[in-house]
Amino acid sequence: MNKVANSYWADSRLATQRPAARALSLPSAAELSRELVGTRAEVRRRGGLIPSWVVFTMIMLATFALCLTVTLRTHAQMSTAGQRYSQMNTDVQTLRNSNESLRREVERLRKDPRAIESAARTRLNMVRPNEIVIPVE
Repeated sequence: MNKVANSYWADSRLATQRPAARALSLPSAAELSRELVGTRAEVRRRGGLIPSWVVFTMIMLATFALCLTVTLRTHAQMSTAGQRYSQMNTDVQTLRNSNESLRREVERLRKDPRAIESAARTRLNMVRPNEIVIPVE
């Protein structure tokens, strides 16, 4: 019964069995921050954590990257538009040539009797009254 009644001995024994719990007492976040960064007055005296030239350089690099991106994208869009314009010009020239040849054909069929006869024979399968047609298969 002596052991049960001596709670002081049991408490001190438990405390000695866990030395790691006592050794791992961590400093608070404020204390750790003060050690690493310093007090507010020290930070103000140093002019902040990041020097101003580093911030300026980062801003300049970001601006340069943005300008470069916009320029490259605009150049790509302009070259695509130039290719489309060339293709359209080629198509328009082809259609103009086709229209010109059709206009000449219409004029020839209106004025030249031999062209009219040739067109009637090929397109309409017409023959003269004195001709004999022999079908060939």
